Amino acid sequence: MIRRMAERVIAACDGASKGNPGPAGWAWVIADGTGTPTEWEAGPLGTATNNVAELTALERLLAAVEPGVPLEIRMDSQYAMKAVTTWLPGWKRKGWKTAAGKPVANQDLVVRIDELLTGRSVEFRYVPAHQVDGDALNDFADRAASQAAFVQEPAGSGKGSPEPPKSPAAKKAAPSRKRASSAAPSSSASSSSSRSSSSSRSSSSSRSSSSSRTLKAKFPGRCRCGRAYIAGETIAKNADGWGHPECRTEA
Repeated sequence: MIRRMAERVIAACDGASKGNPGPAGWAWVIADGTGTPTEWEAGPLGTATNNVAELTALERLLAAVEPGVPLEIRMDSQYAMKAVTTWLPGWKRKGWKTAAGKPVANQDLVVRIDELLTGRSVEFRYVPAHQVDGDALNDFADRAASQAAFVQEPAGSGKGSPEPPKSPAAKKAAPSRKRASSAAPSSSASSSSSRSSSSSRSSSSSRSSSSSRTLKAKFPGRCRCGRAYIAGETIAKNADGWGHPECRTEA
């Protein structure tokens, strides 16, 4: 259990489900005073929904930090945040029923979180997910949860695990720009060869594009790997929707 009695801890938690329901995972991360991740943990959930994954991530974070430690928790799930900050009091008054008189979904997790929140200082902060310059801790937790959902294995700083990987699109971006800048012909003497190579590459690219069914995304979305893609990014048709071409190849 994490013990930092004299200071406020800044943390983030997130859940991921590929298919909703589908292979799911959870993760939390804690930062030092500079915002650098220092401790984190992630785990698999088998088949579960996004909401279960999000609530589990919060429950595991609260269980990992000593109750006397003040917490700021950053989350991108409005459902999980509202469940424990807005709706929970009414659910308890109504005997764990919704306003419509139906049983509260995921009640066991909500009850456990309610117990863990009792008597402790916690500030919840909503942060939008998958933003270009978004919250770094939320991004870390998102990547860790997505990896856990994908591989269905636990990971974390306590296990000596490496930092969860970037999305396939992010890893490709820098090398692609470098190759493009170094591809210009050095003299006019090579123009004929360049045209021939260009024609060959164009033909090959056309065949590859046709066979792989790639296109530029008109709208942002989420890949089967759990990571998002942005409008304008190249995506491919997977067995269960659109996503990163690399993820379809890996599958």
